[in-house]
Amino acid sequence: MENYEKLGSFYLGRVNDLETRKTTEDLVLYDSKDLTTHAVCVGMTGSGKTGLGVALIEEAAIDNIPVLVIDPKGDMTNLLLTFPDLKPESFRPWVNESEASQKGLSPEEFAVKQAELWKTGLEKWGQSGERIKKLRDTVEFCIYTPGSTAGIQLSILKSLSAPPAEIREDSDAFSERISTVATSLLGLLKIDADPIKSREHILISNILSHFWMKGKELDLSQLIQSIQSPPFSKIGVFNLDSFYPDQERFELAIALNNLLAAPAFQSWLEGEPMDIQQLLYSKNGKPRVPVFYIAHLSDAERMFFVTLFLNQVLGWMRTQAGTSSLRAMLYIDEIFGYMPPIGNPPSKKPLLTLLKQARAFGLGLVLATQNPVDLDYKGLSNTGTWFIGRLQTDRDRERVLDGLASAAGGGKFDKPLMEKVISSLGKRIFLLHNVHETRPEVFETRWVMSYLAGPMTRNQIKELMASQKAEKGSESAPAKKVMTKTTAVASSVQPNLAPDISPLFIPIRSQAPAEAKLVYQPYIWGSASVQFVDTSRDVDFSRTIKLMTPITNDPIPVDWEKNQPIDLDESELLKNAQENPVYEEVPEAAQKGKNFQNWAKDFEEYLFRSEKVTLYKSPSLNMVSKPQETESDFRARISQSARENRDEWVEKLRAKYEKRIASLQEKIRKAEDKLAVEQAQSRQKKIESAISIGASIFGAFMGRKTVSRTSLSRAGRNIHGTIKESGDVSRAEATLAVLQQQLAEIEEEFQQEVDAQSAKFDAFSENLEKITINLKKTNIFTKLVNFIWLPFWQVSGKPDSPAW
Repeated sequence: MENYEKLGSFYLGRVNDLETRKTTEDLVLYDSKDLTTHAVCVGMTGSGKTGLGVALIEEAAIDNIPVLVIDPKGDMTNLLLTFPDLKPESFRPWVNESEASQKGLSPEEFAVKQAELWKTGLEKWGQSGERIKKLRDTVEFCIYTPGSTAGIQLSILKSLSAPPAEIREDSDAFSERISTVATSLLGLLKIDADPIKSREHILISNILSHFWMKGKELDLSQLIQSIQSPPFSKIGVFNLDSFYPDQERFELAIALNNLLAAPAFQSWLEGEPMDIQQLLYSKNGKPRVPVFYIAHLSDAERMFFVTLFLNQVLGWMRTQAGTSSLRAMLYIDEIFGYMPPIGNPPSKKPLLTLLKQARAFGLGLVLATQNPVDLDYKGLSNTGTWFIGRLQTDRDRERVLDGLASAAGGGKFDKPLMEKVISSLGKRIFLLHNVHETRPEVFETRWVMSYLAGPMTRNQIKELMASQKAEKGSESAPAKKVMTKTTAVASSVQPNLAPDISPLFIPIRSQAPAEAKLVYQPYIWGSASVQFVDTSRDVDFSRTIKLMTPITNDPIPVDWEKNQPIDLDESELLKNAQENPVYEEVPEAAQKGKNFQNWAKDFEEYLFRSEKVTLYKSPSLNMVSKPQETESDFRARISQSARENRDEWVEKLRAKYEKRIASLQEKIRKAEDKLAVEQAQSRQKKIESAISIGASIFGAFMGRKTVSRTSLSRAGRNIHGTIKESGDVSRAEATLAVLQQQLAEIEEEFQQEVDAQSAKFDAFSENLEKITINLKKTNIFTKLVNFIWLPFWQVSGKPDSPAW
């Protein structure tokens, strides 16, 4: 099997001749960069749409391109069923026992049949267990189950955090983000909220805007508190209570609180954060293919998740550099209901925005459906690629033809021909309409490497993901514990401190547990700005450090090594306590103001020892990471840079061989004309074609973009025939044979160039050099070192829990 990904090409199948209804040997390769203009895949149940989608994802994955897969039905979980050994025992746990019984076979016998079927199918399409192994070695596949513990859990909390600055600074994008999140949240409460008329929607939107404009984090608990006590007194020109009375706000807060407190909702709040960069790449920079299984969710929950997820993708996208190469792929296996032609569900706006803007950032969307009638074709008018399979009704075909005509943008579109082609498609036969190609193509999809066992149940997902979940659990670093100071003395009266010590209070941000009392413990706060400078590497980078650590009665009262980072600005510190607290005893060392001067020096000394910046360097690309860039993010960036270099090289390669092929093609045309004349004169059978290159990578690579089908795509036709009587026919045939040899030599030269170039694009296996930049004492700028009271919730018989 040749490595199609060396050319940035996806191997999708082989050309199908609709007249003979036979599949030829001509390969169908799809340029990965064409996917930046997005794709639509439509086909009825049984058309092979799932197989084509799986093939697209496999090809992207094997080319080091991460893919986000939204799976409403459960079919795409089959991407994890890849067995390089192709042994029956690997298939056995996943075969359909009911299907085996219907065929009169035991599950073990059926597994043997399935293993043989997959091995034979792969071999027929030029693939093997080795390519499956390469697929598994290249990417990390996993299944996330929002709202369920079956797969890897995914927390929605990050979805309510402030969007990146790129979104906040774009007023339209910011308003859109607020509106869709507010609509999604209210949808969970079964409130069909109008963004203009609904008080609930307007209130929540204003709360989100208030916090997000300041770049502040927000979770559901804070949102509920803010609904009860909003951080503003007016909405528009009306006083808050006139617009939305306190009692009615309380009812909305109760409804959200009930949702938050429901045991079934807890799984939404636990698990990995919805961080798109982390979902796309592992910690070591390996591309990932996370499948988001949502078949178990209700319609409202699906809409809630999909909308939040699309907003996170939009936020991530806006932080990326522009590119013309494919950076990542978003595959939605069933788009039905998320982008209808009539109505505006919350998912529609972010989807339309992605379709309009994602191209510039290298994010390709693939939207699949078996319901072509329920699609907003105006929104899809800029979609560059259409994969059209067998359709069920005339109405379906008519809607797809309208979509194709819209995608043509007023250009040449032969509707009668397209209608005839679409009506004649069979199982696994698709029409590929790509605006980047000179013509459409009909092809049969290749055999997929993943075992298509059908939709998985949650129990099967739990079994499949058990080892990954265990591994992730063992890799997860334990949460850094906050050291609490336990003493026998606590008082409701705030202890007196020395006159030169002005205590500050950390604000309370979490709800009190049942029967909890508020306890303040004595801590010390330290914040500073540190600057890293290395002129030789053009590094001038600053960051703010904010730490707190307990004040104790130990021999070393303040130990900065035991610090706890805190995300809080100095301006948010309070001068007075909240609620009705009790106070822990203040250690004697904290009573002396001069000790704080020493602790400030210790704080600076700690920063000098501990703070440093590690940069990574790619020797092959001569690229250096940015100061805050992780190794994973840097590997992703150099991989994208390498992909851009490759795509540029591919275009130059195509241009180089296009001229040579065009010249050869003209010679072939003249030789064929000459042969036809001689055949006619000698009364021999006419030979239609002499040369085929479509069955090779070279031919498929050069084919639809640059080479006319008049002579080069007539695959497998016999160039010999029964030419015996005429010497002129023999000479004409010999000329064609010489041209065939010239073509073979060009192809060999092409393959050598591909092999030589491919080694330059392996960014993930490269050993990166580490560069450490240490902090200088003169670049430490202390902002504040001060006594603080840190709030905890204390429940009898339980450990104290943070209240901030």
